[in-house]
Amino acid sequence: MQGYWKILALLLVSLFIWQGVAADFGDEVDDDDDGVVEDEPDASEPEPVVVEKKKYEPPEIPAKPFLAETFDEADPLKKSWVKSQAKKDDVEEDIAKYDGKWSVEEPKDSSLLGDLGLILKSKAKHHAVSKKLDRIFEFSGNPFIVSYEVRFQNGIDCGGAYIKLLSKQNTVDLKSFHDKTPYTIMFGPDKCGLDHKLHFIFRHKNPKTGEIEEKHAKKPAGNLEKYFTDKKTHLYTLIVNPDNSFEVLVDNKVINSGSLLEDVNPPVNPPKEIDDPKDKKPSDWDEREKIPDPDAKKPDDWDEDEPKEIPDEEAKKPDGWLDDEEALIADPDADKPDDWDDEMDGEWEAPLIDNPKCKEAPGCGEWTRPNIPNPLYRGKWKPEMIDNPEYKGEWKPQKIANPDYFEDLKPYKMTPIESLGLELWSMTDEIVFDNFLVTDDREEHTRWVEQTWERKSAAEASSGGGQGALVQGILDVTKERPWLWAVFLIVVVLPIILVIAYCCVQKEKQEDIDAARKKTDEPSPDDEKTEESEKTEGNVDSGAGGDTQTDKTKKSKAALEKEEAEEEEEEVSQEEDIAEAGEEGKGDTGSPRRSPRKRKTRKD
Repeated sequence: MQGYWKILALLLVSLFIWQGVAADFGDEVDDDDDGVVEDEPDASEPEPVVVEKKKYEPPEIPAKPFLAETFDEADPLKKSWVKSQAKKDDVEEDIAKYDGKWSVEEPKDSSLLGDLGLILKSKAKHHAVSKKLDRIFEFSGNPFIVSYEVRFQNGIDCGGAYIKLLSKQNTVDLKSFHDKTPYTIMFGPDKCGLDHKLHFIFRHKNPKTGEIEEKHAKKPAGNLEKYFTDKKTHLYTLIVNPDNSFEVLVDNKVINSGSLLEDVNPPVNPPKEIDDPKDKKPSDWDEREKIPDPDAKKPDDWDEDEPKEIPDEEAKKPDGWLDDEEALIADPDADKPDDWDDEMDGEWEAPLIDNPKCKEAPGCGEWTRPNIPNPLYRGKWKPEMIDNPEYKGEWKPQKIANPDYFEDLKPYKMTPIESLGLELWSMTDEIVFDNFLVTDDREEHTRWVEQTWERKSAAEASSGGGQGALVQGILDVTKERPWLWAVFLIVVVLPIILVIAYCCVQKEKQEDIDAARKKTDEPSPDDEKTEESEKTEGNVDSGAGGDTQTDKTKKSKAALEKEEAEEEEEEVSQEEDIAEAGEEGKGDTGSPRRSPRKRKTRKD
């Protein structure tokens, strides 16, 4: 039993270790963080416990927000949000319009009663809607913070859920919002095929030429797939700091960060020097590192005309080869189609089939000798390669000062932002957007998230979390770090194998012990217990002047030994009678006469 307890303890310790590893190296696998795709319930499974939904509580609107949108007001698509009436350029007329439908409603399977959101309702349509900020955001020394929630209720096949923070313009007409409308920042999730993206793009103005160029932040290092597939509400946050640093967060966790000066492509500042476009490679510049040896000569016995293979002169035609038979013959059972027209279709010929005579023969048709490698073949002669004495290396044009060089050490100072818009194409509908916030106050943003996304995430976890979320969390961790499977095998699978092996060994040992006891009549522990119980019962049942159960057992054993002795004596006497009868009856039958006396049956 001690071995069983040791193995069980090892298994429990292993499970605790695995849970700790998963929590340390992955996104937390607790109910508040991860979930799984909710499948249709199986009729054979018991109905899940219905959790009473919490009622939605509106957050406190910040005192001076640039934008704080919860979609709690009546009919916001008519009051504050503007649907685009523009057309997209360079596309077919039937899909050029921004005619995708939007709706403000409670999402399906909402975890909070009465919580409304902006929902993209159409598939394979262009959608565009926007709203002016309450006040223009100037990059004047405070951090720029924008966050919003996205939920892919039906997952997503191909489409985006990113936002555009539109640049300040002299005239603003949000009804004309389209893909070419100038923006300062584009941020948010996007997916098509197996490519999962989280964009952070900002448009930088060249201080010398005034040209605008898009700068793309480096890609996040982690796996983004679960944010598109788990059908949970996720919070996307971008922070751009006055020191040119940036942070990209999902569900309040940093998944990408860097510098606007160093971690974007193409770089904000061009190189100081560039290749001289007028410089040309000299005609005598030799870039060949190796050249053929000019002094090498082809050997006199080198024959370039020898073929690579020659017929095998030692080969012989196999016996039974059918020289006069073709490998393919016309199908004798084929009939000319009734609608065949010789004038239109030409002369009809039966289709070819394998010659049945060739199936059992080694071959059919003209036999030719197989080829073998030619021992005299040497190929085309080439001189040996030697170092080029005139080699000058790879030619590169000279560097000159870049006439377009500039140095912008404050790319944080972007074009002021006037509006926020969604300009999207999606092959999936039912995408929920909610709780937009644009601010320059970190504490204000923290309070906002606590009153919006954190409440919603906790409600989703309580209604759809549990064991499935733990499993999905482990799968997410191992996707990002495949080497954790090795840890899993060591700390979980190996102890289970040890438990099974230990149980099998113990069972085999017990079977061997039982077999040995049967052979030697050694009493087993169960027999000993039975005898002890019989002795105890005998002592209890014995009365005054009567025999005890032990005495009865001794008497029965003595009687049995006496019967066995009598049988042995009887067998000896039978053998003597048979011997005497054999000697007397040899002349009559030629075989010994057996005694008519039968052996006495042994009593149990």
